[in-house]
Amino acid sequence: MLLFISGQEIFIIIVIAVMLFGADKIPEIARGLGKGMRQIKDATNDVKREINKSAKQSGIDTDFVKDIKKEIDGAKDAISDNIEDFTGPIKRGLK
Repeated sequence: MLLFISGQEIFIIIVIAVMLFGADKIPEIARGLGKGMRQIKDATNDVKREINKSAKQSGIDTDFVKDIKKEIDGAKDAISDNIEDFTGPIKRGLK
């Protein structure tokens, strides 16, 4: 599901865009949006890199992020296993 928009709504939006901008301008607009998104992504990566660089220079340990991610993934797996244990008999009963 893309932003809670159905196929018909997307089609109507595309038709309106073609009517407003013309078929020859739409690729140009899409290229501009793509370049803008790329610049935002590059800027975000630069900020992350600078933060990590200054943290390492200051002697701050940045490995805690990896530890937190491991804990979150472990919790997700545990919850997933518990849900599977709970829903397993129900699924077998429905077959």
